[in-house]
Amino acid sequence: MRRDRKGFATSVIDYLDGEEAGIKSITLKVAGENAYGFLKSERGVHRLVRISPFNSAGKSQTSFVSCDVMPDIKEDLDVEINLDDLRIDTYRSSGAGGQHINKTSSAIRITHIPTGIVVQCQNERSQFQNKEVAMQMLKAKLYLMKQEENAEKLSDIRGDVKDINFGNQIRSYVMQPYTMVKDHRTGAESGNVNAVLDGDIDSFISAYLKWINLDSKK
Repeated sequence: MRRDRKGFATSVIDYLDGEEAGIKSITLKVAGENAYGFLKSERGVHRLVRISPFNSAGKSQTSFVSCDVMPDIKEDLDVEINLDDLRIDTYRSSGAGGQHINKTSSAIRITHIPTGIVVQCQNERSQFQNKEVAMQMLKAKLYLMKQEENAEKLSDIRGDVKDINFGNQIRSYVMQPYTMVKDHRTGAESGNVNAVLDGDIDSFISAYLKWINLDSKK
């Protein structure tokens, strides 16, 4: 595990390379005091505007990424899962850049058929351990859904919005033709895009916590 400047320990649970470059998807575990309470502010769709290194014409390009945040819930959580509702697939795991490729199919992908929720894990040493971690992730998502008791709140588990496109983003990161990061929920802004992308998001987290606290009192 790696620790950041706040003392949070971060480890990679699942990783999938992009088709051409970069990362297609990644699942991280962040451990530390109040980690979920702080990082739940990042749940939703994020929009990036930049000059794409893959565009020979040098034109700006808009990209979107969906970020999901859920708590690490203890094993004794009262969540009933019917095994008949699960589809469990195994596949060969691979680390960043194709590193640590396993010769055996130890990675696990679990699909909860009634809800369509998919969780996967490939970073543990055995298929059994990967399945155990994936099941805990599934329990956490189903628990959150149960707590909401509203199908509309499914978006809170899989991101604050359903569609990954323009108009649904919670925050925009603009690098061209000007530099600005703006949170569309709270109005919080920063002109230092690179610092924010490097993890300097304290001001955005603080603004979000104040925003939801005021919203809950309405």
